[in-house]
Amino acid sequence: MSAANNSTSASDVITYIGVPLAVLGVMPILYNTAVTLVVQSNIRQMLRNSKLEGVTRSDVFNRVIEIEIPRYAIKPCDRLRDREEYWSTSRSPSIIPGGSWMTLNWRKRLIGSRTQRVAYTDQVRQPQAEVAFDDLVSYLLDLGAVPEPEGWKILRSNGLWTPVGWDLMKGPSGQKALSIAPLDDSDGNLSLAIAWSSSWTTRDLDSLPPYWIRLPPPILPLPKYEAAKEVVEGYGGGESTGQENAGELASSRAEESLGKEPEPKGKEVLQSNATIDTVQQQADANSTRAICCHISSEGLVEAIPQADHAQVFPLPEPLYIDHLKASSINLGGVWLASALTAYGVSSNTVLWNYKVPKEIVRLASSPLIPCGVLELLGIVDGSQTPDWGTPDVSGQRSLERLARRSRNHVQVLAREAQLSPQERMKAQTERMARERQEDFEHFMSESAERRRFLDQRRREAFQSPKWAPSLLGDHMLAWLKARHHVPESATVKEATGQALHGIVLNGVFAKKIFTILELWKDWASNAGMRKEDYDTLQADIESFAWAAVLVAVVSQAGEAVEGRLASDMQECLRMWKYVRLG
Repeated sequence: MSAANNSTSASDVITYIGVPLAVLGVMPILYNTAVTLVVQSNIRQMLRNSKLEGVTRSDVFNRVIEIEIPRYAIKPCDRLRDREEYWSTSRSPSIIPGGSWMTLNWRKRLIGSRTQRVAYTDQVRQPQAEVAFDDLVSYLLDLGAVPEPEGWKILRSNGLWTPVGWDLMKGPSGQKALSIAPLDDSDGNLSLAIAWSSSWTTRDLDSLPPYWIRLPPPILPLPKYEAAKEVVEGYGGGESTGQENAGELASSRAEESLGKEPEPKGKEVLQSNATIDTVQQQADANSTRAICCHISSEGLVEAIPQADHAQVFPLPEPLYIDHLKASSINLGGVWLASALTAYGVSSNTVLWNYKVPKEIVRLASSPLIPCGVLELLGIVDGSQTPDWGTPDVSGQRSLERLARRSRNHVQVLAREAQLSPQERMKAQTERMARERQEDFEHFMSESAERRRFLDQRRREAFQSPKWAPSLLGDHMLAWLKARHHVPESATVKEATGQALHGIVLNGVFAKKIFTILELWKDWASNAGMRKEDYDTLQADIESFAWAAVLVAVVSQAGEAVEGRLASDMQECLRMWKYVRLG
């Protein structure tokens, strides 16, 4: 009986104590399994809401969830083809940290994936996207973002040690748009975060993209230069309008692709004349249209005339501009890119993509044109310049000689009146011969003296005080107004826009101005002007005037184009070609 009782006690112990202990031992596993499955479900829901195609795997024993999320390289949508996406925010922004780039719409390309092991949903991080820094900045500028000068300065100075959260760009009302992000997932690259709202977008398709400027058509037409036979030597070898070569090249390539035989020489001449007529007609038509110019870090890269009916960018039929591109052997192209950049600088826009060379800034800010030369050329009056040379007293000497000759003539006539008729006639003949000889000798001596005086005055003019480019531009603008090349109400900047329009459109006009601008460099290198330079200016004062207003605009915008913001942004874009955006 006691053995049975002992057996019952043992089973009771197992039933009432062992089983609960076994259940308690399994409970943590069941709890971890439940929690892991719930967290995995929440993570999958987060990925679906963020439109991410991630792969999740769970380890219920260790309560760890492994997530594999794709990494993308992104690029802004096409401004024209994807208009709706380009100008609007994303309909499904990411709610996962690191996915701020999904606030906007992008073109995406898969470049890999990132694997994470997490235990909770708040540990999930979306891989940052890789984007070209200049594309990102251009896109935000196009939407209406404003660069933050202090942020770019700090970024340039500190690099990757820039404090997290520092603003680089802001919205139109000062909201945070682009800022420094933590380096957790950047692999040593610059890490940025973006924020944008559709209400912040202040621009649209009608606005010119960043780094584009519009040159309005001139109110008063520039002089016409015939397209026939005048080649822009030294500036790319294009025709006078800069477009005939492009037409011939396209025609020859088309014939080669079709397997046609070369046309006879006579037909080539007729086709050449027809091409010239066509180019001239195009130039005449474009002379009344605005021209949109694209400025990159290399200078002018594209110029498109605006059609009469088109207000939406871009505009068709780019102009031939190979002879206008900036290079080490084409100083005119460098001057053009610098003038376009200076012309595009305003209180609201800093066209910082092209960095004006220091040499151009130095030339544009240095006083190189003597005021005496301007007076000799008839550009300014003597009352507008300080005393700089020997005064011209030839008129006073001529009056004195005339008075002296008149007195002598009266005395001679009085003596001749006392002579007999025969003697008087002989005396008159001798007097007239003597006066002719004296007049001839006086003319020769006066001409020689005049030449010596002009040479001396020209040398003194070269040594006269030199005017600053801004003052020179004002006087040149007055000269252009007096000859009805620009309206009376035009400013130096408006005159520059008219000159740039003509340069882009007409190769001969461009060549004339580039020739003067090359002399500008020579005057700085040679420490002054030479007689040959003076003769060149005297032969083409109009081109000198247009060149002077271009230099004046570069001089006036020198601080802006070489300012801290432009310099800092250019240097930052140079240091980081690609950044991580998250």
